Amino acid sequence: MWRVFFTSAIVAVVVRTAMGWCKSGICGHFGGGGFIIWDVSDGQDDYYFKELLPMAVIGVIGGLLGALFNQLTLYMTSWRRNSLHKKGNRVKIYEACIISCITSAISFGLPLLRKCSPCPESIPDSGIECPRPPGMYGNYVNFYCKTDNEYNDLATIFFNTQDDAIRNLFSAKTMREFSAQSLLTFLAMFYTLAVVTFGTAVPAGQFVPGIMIGSTYGRLVGMFVVRFYKKLNIEEGTYALLGAASFLGGSMRMTVSLCVIMVEITNNLKLLPLIMLVLLISKAVGDAFNEGLYEVQARLKGIPLLESRPKYHMRQMIAKEACQSQKVISLPRVIRVADVASILRSNKHNGFPVIDHTRSGETLVIGLVLRSHLLVLLQSKVDFQHSPLPCDPSARPIRHSFSEFAKPVSSKGLCIEDIHLTSDDLEMYIDLAPFLNPSPYVVPEDMSLTKVYNLFRQLGLRHLFVVPRPSRVIGLITRKDLLIEENGESSAVELQQSTSRSVQ
Repeated sequence: MWRVFFTSAIVAVVVRTAMGWCKSGICGHFGGGGFIIWDVSDGQDDYYFKELLPMAVIGVIGGLLGALFNQLTLYMTSWRRNSLHKKGNRVKIYEACIISCITSAISFGLPLLRKCSPCPESIPDSGIECPRPPGMYGNYVNFYCKTDNEYNDLATIFFNTQDDAIRNLFSAKTMREFSAQSLLTFLAMFYTLAVVTFGTAVPAGQFVPGIMIGSTYGRLVGMFVVRFYKKLNIEEGTYALLGAASFLGGSMRMTVSLCVIMVEITNNLKLLPLIMLVLLISKAVGDAFNEGLYEVQARLKGIPLLESRPKYHMRQMIAKEACQSQKVISLPRVIRVADVASILRSNKHNGFPVIDHTRSGETLVIGLVLRSHLLVLLQSKVDFQHSPLPCDPSARPIRHSFSEFAKPVSSKGLCIEDIHLTSDDLEMYIDLAPFLNPSPYVVPEDMSLTKVYNLFRQLGLRHLFVVPRPSRVIGLITRKDLLIEENGESSAVELQQSTSRSVQ
């Protein structure tokens, strides 16, 4: 969190500096810019009780379209992973080029089929020209119109950056700028292309396209509301904003964070209750059909993403029942190199318990060793020994640095197939004691599975040992026992309490 806060502060300073430098107009199409992308603070100031019903309808539409979007992208991504992308990396490039050409052809061809409309009467002090000047972004695009006093509403959406297109849909004082036919055409086209494009081998997100889809049908609903409630002061851009929030809520299933983001980027705090309303409705409707977009994609890729709360049936289960699906593979403290290589080839476990035997013959779990650490040991070969006896850790120098055991960010790391071991290497031994985690997290076998689930969520665990119920207790730690002074000694009150417990 501190890293995110620090980088955000740097971004804010850099953007402010760039904004001041670009005020003179030397930045071209980058313009002056700013943090608030779609300022609708000059739009609708108030809302009426009669508007709550169409706003609730927007939430329902957002939930339905968002759930359908998640399901369609799931099918498309599954098809890509299972058939298309297995043909090689060139296929990914061809796919991106084909989709790009289709998008360009549709974006240029559809506005040609749309007739131009006459420019409306200009509103004083609105700052909106019809048609807009050539080479500028904004409202009212003149695209192959017969006269200079006309504009093409479909081209107004297509021939803009997505930011400017969203600003046009959110804009106030532009009543009847878009026709219902143009909005429906753009919605069907953009929704289909968003489904097809999502999952291709291009760096693209879903946040801004989701706002485009939602603001389109939101503006469409706003047009019908304006015609139905003729006497009320209603802006179509307000419904476009609520539509954008509803689709994001129905697709991504986020509520609080989306609400804050939409209020920040629109700079209109008065619309906060309405945004909360459509977000709650769209999320409830979407949850009735499937999971959120990111949860669906994470599950498809096999990422073990845990939900915020455990399932209800876990209350009736214990930890022992959850770990019966796989056999535990334990390693002795001193193990042959050949056995390590065989175990790593025969399974894909990420961690292995390490056991040792006491003088009385009792088996003792001494820690956990990771698969990646074993691969590093096999590759370096500096810790191989001829003796099958444990070595003295104090007399053994450290031959590795911490960077050797760090997992690389840009690759998958080492594989057992990449390591070459000779016949002499396979007959040697490794003492795992210096390379294991001597204090892994441990739970008793009869612990409730709900508690185990919460431990994984709250502590960010990847491994958890399940052991038999302990036979005795050697101590009891409370919060006050952890209040240790900087010099390593407890305070006088805690020391007195510890003494009294010992006496008792």
